[in-house]
Amino acid sequence: MSACCTPGRGCTAGTGRRDAVALLPSPTVRTAPPPHPLVELPGGTFRMGDAFGEGYPGDREGPVREVTVAPFAIDATAVTNARYAAFVEATGHRTDAERFGSSFVFHLLLPPAAERHVLGAVPQAPWWLGVSGAAWHTPEGPGSDLEGRADHPVVHISHDDALAYCAWAGVRLPTEAEWEYAARGGLDGARYPWGDEFTPGGREMCHTWLGTFPHRSEREGGHIGTVPATAHAPNGYGLHNTSGNVWEWCADAWDPDGRERVIRGGSYLCHASHCNRYRVAARSRNTPDSSTGHGGFRVARSLPPEGPAPP
Repeated sequence: MSACCTPGRGCTAGTGRRDAVALLPSPTVRTAPPPHPLVELPGGTFRMGDAFGEGYPGDREGPVREVTVAPFAIDATAVTNARYAAFVEATGHRTDAERFGSSFVFHLLLPPAAERHVLGAVPQAPWWLGVSGAAWHTPEGPGSDLEGRADHPVVHISHDDALAYCAWAGVRLPTEAEWEYAARGGLDGARYPWGDEFTPGGREMCHTWLGTFPHRSEREGGHIGTVPATAHAPNGYGLHNTSGNVWEWCADAWDPDGRERVIRGGSYLCHASHCNRYRVAARSRNTPDSSTGHGGFRVARSLPPEGPAPP
């Protein structure tokens, strides 16, 4: 387990098991979803995978291969707290974190009020704490809230929660190939959505860890955690934060057995010293009922074969 891994329900941190939770029936929709503006892309053939040999062997980023995607549309940002709140208000959906009663919080984000709610640390990654009461609307556990974070990506979202949102909004999760095609922004084989250099001209292009992991942040004010979904310049296709900020669920299963799902993009905990999964070819995985304080999603929609409508 690498340092920026996403702990799942199988981690020993005092959490329950999926089969111990009584799954609720689908909620009744009380309010129609608002329109979901998406960036339309024509699709085509691109080179997918790690061209630099920088991936972790177990992540299976290579070999580089040509992949063709059909026309599709994808969100310019990850789904925000404001959008997810509208979904919950409309449907009454309870996330897996709420059903289980806990989720995983990075240790430096734990507020004093939540200290007595810690269930335990993940043995392979003790900076991750299972916290009773941590969920999308209390992202650091009891004593935390979403004040000032309406435009930040929603977190503590499982794959199942993301699918529930998609069903309500009339969208879907992107396939892994669609995600990488869109994340590259039209650049062929580049390391990042903006090119091969991580900080061109000294500019920070995405939101990842700055400091000594996992004990000290060197950001101004010691900031740790998410930033707004539109933070940092968009890539060539107009997508924000396809590197860093939060991991994003894809539709694909990691293996044929389907027990884990692919996640992409890295998060605010990634850094070259311990986990370079903010590269555009990088990939990881988690079980579909797992949630963490750096796990969110963005949505997509298929387009007719003739491609996007003219501007």
